Amino acid sequence: MSLSRIWVIATNVYKEVIRDRVLYLVAVYAVLLFGAAALLPDVAGGAQDKITLDLGLAGIHLLGLVVTVFVGTGLINKEIEKRTVLVLISKPISRLEFILGKHLGLSAVLAVLIALLTVVYLAVLAVNQIPFSIVSLLLAVLFTGLEMALLTAAALLFGVFTSSLLATLLTIGVYLMGHLSQDMVALGKLSESATFQNVANGLYLILPDLERLNLRNEAVYGLAIFPSTLELAGHFVYGVLYTCLLLAVTVFVLTRRQF
Repeated sequence: MSLSRIWVIATNVYKEVIRDRVLYLVAVYAVLLFGAAALLPDVAGGAQDKITLDLGLAGIHLLGLVVTVFVGTGLINKEIEKRTVLVLISKPISRLEFILGKHLGLSAVLAVLIALLTVVYLAVLAVNQIPFSIVSLLLAVLFTGLEMALLTAAALLFGVFTSSLLATLLTIGVYLMGHLSQDMVALGKLSESATFQNVANGLYLILPDLERLNLRNEAVYGLAIFPSTLELAGHFVYGVLYTCLLLAVTVFVLTRRQF
């Protein structure tokens, strides 16, 4: 594996995605958040600070998800559909280098996007003199970035063996089920059906538990209700390991695929 080849692929992906004007989303986010912060005092009945904190984090999460799903699923799929992948794999580039380069390139775009959105978010809070815990907000943003990296790996996996539309739907499905998996297990415990319990437990074991990476509610109320440092470290390692697992499966599937 050559780090220089991975770097070249990642750089090309980064430049290509940036040229698609995804950073215009920062301007959209700024307009909407500043507008919401200006209007909320008239309609929120004294809860505008908490609502603004919630809206800001939700906006960062949603825009990151949009880029992850709609860009990530096409990174490899369009190479396959246009047959340009044949040119790439004929060169001295391994499947691992190809996948890692694609993932790192889009992850870099997401990191820049989330960082810029966070700057706008903090500016809105400062302008409106809304009290907040900078550490808790940055932790929530960091784990949002990790969740997007994990979903990017899932999008790449689906893009290897399905169409762009189906890969998009599957990635959205993983996102939704990943956030509902804990609720499904809890519902299974309340159910009298052994089959439903087994299905719920099986899905929980297979699908990523994205609620481990969701710290947005805790960030709004500060560090007092955050998990312990050990738990946070465990959640972070879980996200990294699951991302690596998805990338390994993607490499395996791409290696087995005949072009």
